[in-house]
Amino acid sequence: MSTTPKPAPALTAAQARDVINRYSEINNQANAELNRRLLDTVEDGPLYAQSVSYYTEAEGRPEADRKPEKPWTYDTATAKLYIPRLAAGDDRWFIAALSVKGKSTPSWRLTVFAERPEHRRWEQVSVVDLDDRKLPNVALDRDGYATAVPATKQTVGELRSGVVDNFATGGTTKVFSPSKASKRQIAVHDETGTRYGDRGTTTFAGSTNPYKDTYAVRTSNGVLLMFSHTHTQSDAVAGPGLQIIPGEDDRAWLRGPGYTSIKYTFVCNDAATIPSRERPRLIGYTCARTNASGLPVGPGTTARG
Repeated sequence: MSTTPKPAPALTAAQARDVINRYSEINNQANAELNRRLLDTVEDGPLYAQSVSYYTEAEGRPEADRKPEKPWTYDTATAKLYIPRLAAGDDRWFIAALSVKGKSTPSWRLTVFAERPEHRRWEQVSVVDLDDRKLPNVALDRDGYATAVPATKQTVGELRSGVVDNFATGGTTKVFSPSKASKRQIAVHDETGTRYGDRGTTTFAGSTNPYKDTYAVRTSNGVLLMFSHTHTQSDAVAGPGLQIIPGEDDRAWLRGPGYTSIKYTFVCNDAATIPSRERPRLIGYTCARTNASGLPVGPGTTARG
């Protein structure tokens, strides 16, 4: 029998619930005020970039058209906590499956909270809405803690490439086994890519991803991996005399009345399970448009886009 002591958990379950409750409270206040500085005390990484983009879109609308954010709270009583044991000196984090309090049937989302030692606080860095109600079967030890798994650059790179390929080609590389989440991404490719007909084109591509952190825990038959990716969507008119009219949310970035081309950037959080003997399965993703830029039309162009 091994006498080597187990690594310590990142925090206790009670402490994790306190972190989650603090997040809900401050997030509500920040959303009500569109307060980026306050939001920055409880969010970081790709999730903060997504939230700021929602603020930017809200501020781009006339004040009378802005819909106030309804207060909400995560239900910590039903939370599923996947707190890993971590070696001394490792960055601390945990994954939680959460639903919003007050819903009769939980609509699960996987969230990641990470400690930011330089700020001396815990912040939420990722949220992924699950397409299925069934949660991944995370393996817990007799004390209720998870096992952290190192994710190789090759594995994460393949998953990011697979996600981008779902958008860009409709999933021709078959990185993932079929799932609702993958089908949803492929539908974006199929429907958005053909929406202009012969009047314009839409293409998707990967983009520089500044959010490299990944979080993985062992499941009963493999690994649950949380990661992020960035992709672009480029729209262009097919010929002279056509233009693309920005939508309501686009106007936060695009002030002109019409454009011959527009490039959008999306930051996304993703969750996948990696069985030991099967292809990875995408179980959910959440994207937000974080930027848009375009080429305005010249004078005398007829609006037909």
